[in-house]
Amino acid sequence: MGRIKSALEIALERTESVKSDKASIDLYGAKQLGKKLANEYLGDSRKNLEGELAKAPKEQRASLKQGIFDVLVSQLTLPLSGDDQARIEAAGRGLQTVINDPRFSAAVKQLRELVSRYLGEVTRYEEAITRQYEPKLRAKEEELSRRMGRQVKLDPFQDPEFAAFYNQNMNALKGNYQALIDGIASEARRLFKAE
Repeated sequence: MGRIKSALEIALERTESVKSDKASIDLYGAKQLGKKLANEYLGDSRKNLEGELAKAPKEQRASLKQGIFDVLVSQLTLPLSGDDQARIEAAGRGLQTVINDPRFSAAVKQLRELVSRYLGEVTRYEEAITRQYEPKLRAKEEELSRRMGRQVKLDPFQDPEFAAFYNQNMNALKGNYQALIDGIASEARRLFKAE
């Protein structure tokens, strides 16, 4: 009868051929450090990404750069509010640093203009949608007030018809701008070289 092996013995046999590769671990660590640096940069855009890249050991520089790039390119999105504008613009400047290609500087300028224009259009769209729907909303308020015997004030977003109308129009606006933002992100990916 054969000897029964313990789970530990089986596991040790299976991992015997696996050796830790210090270089791979170091490259992974550099990439994680790059992600951390990018997040710190987004919090404080005065941080010097070029200096951090220059300080890194040459064999880890590409992984560090890749980590920074991955975080910054993920920030190329439409802003939800004006507070997001600075973060998105910082991501563009940071990408310009790690891409280091003069062709991308035009994309960064376009990104700044897009974000600013988008935020302005969102405000104008919201006002126009509300103004356009206001007569219908007032009619609904009057009808409810008549039925209930007291004054009723509706929040437009409580009305499913308004919410659908609002979402339809805002999604059309977002779709137009998202395509432009996606184009800038694609350009960044095309020009990026980790080296």
